[in-house]
Order: sequence, then C-alpha cells, then structure tokens
Amino acid sequence: MQSRTERPDAVVDAPPDNWVDRFAPPRTRPWLRLSRADRPIGTWLLLLPCWWGIGLAMMADAPRLYDLWIALACAIGAFVMRGAGCTWNDITDRTIDAQVARTRSRPLPSGQVSLRGAYLWLAVQGLVGLVILLTLGRAAVWMGVASLALVAIYPFAKRFTWWPQLFLGFAFNWGVMLAYAAHMGRVDPAPVVAWLGAIAWTIFYDTIYAHQDVDDDALIGVKSTARLFGDRSPAILAGFALVAVAVLAVAVGLTGRNQLMGWAGVLAFGLHLLWQLQNFRPDQGDICLKLFRSNRNSGLILALFLAIAGLA
Repeated sequence: MQSRTERPDAVVDAPPDNWVDRFAPPRTRPWLRLSRADRPIGTWLLLLPCWWGIGLAMMADAPRLYDLWIALACAIGAFVMRGAGCTWNDITDRTIDAQVARTRSRPLPSGQVSLRGAYLWLAVQGLVGLVILLTLGRAAVWMGVASLALVAIYPFAKRFTWWPQLFLGFAFNWGVMLAYAAHMGRVDPAPVVAWLGAIAWTIFYDTIYAHQDVDDDALIGVKSTARLFGDRSPAILAGFALVAVAVLAVAVGLTGRNQLMGWAGVLAFGLHLLWQLQNFRPDQGDICLKLFRSNRNSGLILALFLAIAGLA
C-alpha cells in the first residue's frame, strides 16, 4: 500500500490511508480533497444536529416512515453541502492557507485545483444540495435558504472577530431546525433551544481544533477562540460544555414524550465532553486533533438516545 510520504499530492492533515487517497480515481482526488471528503469528521458534525432535530421532532410528535428519507436526505445533503462550504472556505482563505503549514498542501494553495475550477465545483455541489433540499417540504426549504447567509459569512469571521467558532456554530448546527421543520412543517421552541446548545458544543470542539494552529495564526493575524482563551482554554471550555449540556436538556424538556430517555442521552453526551476535557492538552496538536474527531462519537451518542426516545 502506498504511504502518505509516497503521495506528494496528499493533504498533510488528512487521516492516514483515507478512502480518497486509497480508492478514488486520481483525477477526482483534488476535487474530493477540496470538499474535505478525505476528512469525514466535518460531514458528521454537520449531519448530527440534523439527526438530533429528527429525534426531537419524533419526541414532540410521533415517528413517521418519511423520517427515514429525512435522515438519508440529511446525510447526502451534509456530505455535499459540507463540501460546498469547505470549497467556499478554501476559495476565501487561499492566501491564508498558503502561509500555514497544516493547510498549504490543500488543493487551491498547492495548485492542484484552479480558482475557476473551485468556483465551478462549488456550483455543482450547491445544485445537488438544492435538489435534496427541495424534497423536504416548504418549511425546510425556507430554513435552508436562510442558512446561506451564515455559510457565506463564516470564512470571513476570523478576520473581524475573535469568535469565528461562534459563527461556525450558527451555520453548522442549523440542521437541527431544518430537519425538525422537515418532519413537523414548522419550527418550534425545542429545536431553536437545541440549536443554541449545539452552538456551545461547536465552540467547545472547534476551539480544541484551533489550538493546532495558534502559532501560525498569531504570525499571520488570524483570530480564533483558541488564541483568545490561551492558557485559560480548559476552564473556559468546561463552561461551554456545561452550557451545551444544560441547554440541550432544556430542549429535551420542551418535547412531549420520553423525556427521561432524552435526558439520559444528554447526560451521556456530557460525560463524553468531560472525558475530552480530562485529556485536553492545548499545546499538543495531535491530541487536539484526536479529541476534535472524537466529537463524532459524542454527537452520535445523543442522536441514538433521541432516536430511541422518539421511536418508543
């Protein structure tokens, strides 16, 4: 098997032996890398709030066969729209990425993809996402349209605020309301409150992620909560974890059925965040990346409990 060192076109911070490097046809790899398909954690983190929204909707109402399509549509949509978001992010950050050791091997700064090609790829992914969205009903469509402004703004947030992770949270967790609306035909308080709790979770995990780049970010003037919090990060992130757990518990309490099972899921979710805090080492990039990726598991834990509560 060809190693990473034998693949000069590979992105340095992608997981070793990821499926793109191993199995994708060579001509498709730059485009898949531009969409971060070689790093599926971002797709998971976009998808999981959608699945939370379905679970909350089933708890508030009742399960429907159509929920299976909502769950699948959200998975497909998360893949293509996360890819579109990453493409847009790399278009706007191409100059910055060229100056950061971890990102200069990405397709745009490394020259594997042209700027024109990146814009065309962005359009293709956006069209696929639109087709999927149109199958989810009018309320979900309007929620999807409303999210576009958040997606467009996020890449620029690091230039004007110390809180780009907050803007990421606004955009990445919108799916909890969109998926809920796909089931219910409306947005109730429960998914809105869950969105707020999920934002705190995003600040938690993306600050851990951003600690990998604090030195490079300081040199080029990029802002982040990792730089803002500095040595206080463990204590501050403990506060955001507590907020996420408390607010998500309130969201569960606003539903109508099987709240104890939902609260058990929130508790299990919180215990996973506690485990991350116990292992967090801000100055060790490999540990930060490992903990960041582990948030797929914390999100899946809550999604599983909400699904059980909704189906019971």
